[in-house]
Amino acid sequence: MKKVIVYFSEHCKDCGPLKAALDEAGIKYAPVDISSGMFPLKQFLKYRDHRAEFDPIKEKGQVGVPCIVVNDGEQILFSVPEDLDILR
Repeated sequence: MKKVIVYFSEHCKDCGPLKAALDEAGIKYAPVDISSGMFPLKQFLKYRDHRAEFDPIKEKGQVGVPCIVVNDGEQILFSVPEDLDILR
């Protein structure tokens, strides 16, 4: 089984639908609300500040959530993948 973390914010309009889609598909994940405190934010920034996948997002002035991290950064996604098996 893969380790899946979903970084999100309760203030993000796109995060709720992504989490709902994963729930509906039966994907198990650890939800991390980056707006709930410094520790969750720092966890997220570890990826955001050092991974090229975030460069286009940062260029647009966006935060980068929702963000799905698979197996400690093996794969980073910003939407529900068409092939959900990559999250199982």
